[in-house]
Amino acid sequence: MTDRDMGWAIPLMQAGYTGRGLVYLAVAGISLYSIWQGGRAQDTSSALGWLEATWGGAIVLFLILLGMLAYALWRALDAVFDLECYGRDGKGIIARLGMVVTGGLHLGIGIVAFFLLFGGGGGSEEGSSIPQYVGTVMQWPGGRWIIGAVALIIMATGAYYLRQGWKATYREHLRASRFTTRWNPVLRAGVIAHGVVIGVIGLLFLFAALRADPQAAGGVGEAFSWLSGQIYGRLLVVAVCVGLVGFAIFCFVNAVFRIVPRASGPDVQSLAAKLTG
Repeated sequence: MTDRDMGWAIPLMQAGYTGRGLVYLAVAGISLYSIWQGGRAQDTSSALGWLEATWGGAIVLFLILLGMLAYALWRALDAVFDLECYGRDGKGIIARLGMVVTGGLHLGIGIVAFFLLFGGGGGSEEGSSIPQYVGTVMQWPGGRWIIGAVALIIMATGAYYLRQGWKATYREHLRASRFTTRWNPVLRAGVIAHGVVIGVIGLLFLFAALRADPQAAGGVGEAFSWLSGQIYGRLLVVAVCVGLVGFAIFCFVNAVFRIVPRASGPDVQSLAAKLTG
């Protein structure tokens, strides 16, 4: 399959990143509002459920549903065809496995949005469903090892995002423009915050495997709860939520400026090249 043949994947990528940005903007924004009102940070299902109850929220939920389906498909194609040229070495394999993991997680968000729109809210209990699924897997032969392997993959994905943010390697995948140059600090903070959340989710899965306790596993809400239990936990959660607003902006920026090497052409200048040139 030639590079030109994969050009149709770019609109799919754009739709996916737009939907992804809407999800993180909803989670971070609603969590910050809840904390300001004296509550706690919200998980993804709670944030989407809040959207369902607001005027015009159904339209946003429908856009999120379409975006999550597009993002999951984009990540699957990206991993299989290596559209972003990560390669087949150790780092490349980890990156491509991370694509599959994040694609699957976002497909789950799409399923939540679908049930909220068409199933009477039946998908609004993300916090309780994850331990249930983990418990089911643990009953399989070698189930704890499977959950442990999933935990390591999720943690590796989080580490990958942290490394991207710390070393600003994400700039290699963005077209150089006045906007991406000026907003680079916000994009960097967003990628780091996303890595923290993914890493904590992986840590919770690891706890579940080590303790043989499915209730230890969880998603975004449980990650916020774990962070809030640490020293200066409330400030830490607020900082991560603010960072996730930056990650939402990062997703929107990717929808417009992301470079797909096997489909975008060789004559595109990256942000990294401009800043180091």
